[in-house]
Amino acid sequence: MKVAVVGATGMVGEVMLKVLAERNFPVTELIPVASEKSIGKEIEYSGKKYKVVGMQTAVDMKADIALFSAGGQTSLDWAPKFAAAGTTVIDNSSAWRMDPTKKLVVPEINASLLTKEDKIIANPNCSTIQMVLVLAPLHKKYNIKRVIVSTYQSITGTGVKAVKQLENEYAGIQGEMAYKYPIHRNAIPQCDVFEENGYTKEEMKLVRETQKIIGDASIAVTATAVRVPLVGGHSEAVNIEFSNDFDLNEVRKILHHTSGVVVQDNTDTYTYPMPMYAQGKDEVFVGRIRRDESQPNTINMWIVADNLRKGAATNTVQIAEYLVANHLV
Repeated sequence: MKVAVVGATGMVGEVMLKVLAERNFPVTELIPVASEKSIGKEIEYSGKKYKVVGMQTAVDMKADIALFSAGGQTSLDWAPKFAAAGTTVIDNSSAWRMDPTKKLVVPEINASLLTKEDKIIANPNCSTIQMVLVLAPLHKKYNIKRVIVSTYQSITGTGVKAVKQLENEYAGIQGEMAYKYPIHRNAIPQCDVFEENGYTKEEMKLVRETQKIIGDASIAVTATAVRVPLVGGHSEAVNIEFSNDFDLNEVRKILHHTSGVVVQDNTDTYTYPMPMYAQGKDEVFVGRIRRDESQPNTINMWIVADNLRKGAATNTVQIAEYLVANHLV
């Protein structure tokens, strides 16, 4: 299995390499790919050193699978070229997610849609992945009418520049700003750019991607996405209105038996999900599960995951694992 990692020197790319190694993905030849300024750099993978190559060289090397995490424009420009060379691309940017001809995949929910013909597969947004993993089994049982979500998102979602900004602010150093405002001791109610409707792109991703992944455009979703000064892990306060009534213990049981989800929900022992516990892990953690007493058939919960792992790298690798296991590459 010849595997290219496009954006290998970036924050998500580095985690992809780590996850590939940890999960013993059958890599026989690794092709680390990055921008021109990184060509020739060496990276280490499973005890071997590999030289970073440029995009055209990687296309010519005809990988079986290419894991992309190099930004939307790079993906728009290059994913079709890799696909034309026979490589199956799994793309972590927003470039292809809402393209009606491309599958948007969370393996535990909808990997069965994939076929050999899918040469460009979209990986959802980090904040969407952790939410839909919890929503999907509950939708099957109770039918979701509406979701209200507020996110508390790690600066790692922005990238290395944001991590550096926070480190500088901690140290009292004036440096390059990833955000328009300080992030240290602050919460910024803007993730990504604003759209015409006054919502940010991040907020609208939660709306559009949720409907596409679950396969139901009737689910109403509204979101507020907030950047907080944390280095690892996104958290979400989620309010879900169902068509049908539910039993809280049954909800916990359904989630307990959902692959990739860990229920941490015991107020007697102060057990609930937190980013400090989710960091470095592949599961999605859910807790603070309680009935919304202000209206019928509605529940509140708190969902946490490591945005660089299940929210990005791990989900991408899981898609690749599904393709290999089902002989689709």
